[in-house]
Amino acid sequence: MNVEDLELGDVVYAAKTITDDGSIPDGVEGEILAEAGTRGVITLIGHVEEEPNRSVFLVRFEDKDMNLGNPVGCWVEDLAMEPKTIN
Repeated sequence: MNVEDLELGDVVYAAKTITDDGSIPDGVEGEILAEAGTRGVITLIGHVEEEPNRSVFLVRFEDKDMNLGNPVGCWVEDLAMEPKTIN
């Protein structure tokens, strides 16, 4: 199973630090939205009209108090099915 096989409500992890690329209304470009390894839940799966074969996932990541934040649009490569392990 891979990220593209996941469904609404499934738990995922940020595969890398995810930042605002300037596309979030009232957001701050460059602001960290989720640190690498942060746990989140998939709330919506869709695609961008210009790239119908490329999935985009809306994910609500947990903050340090384990509260879910606002939905963040993520590409498949932004997500992992397991947290990164530090060696």
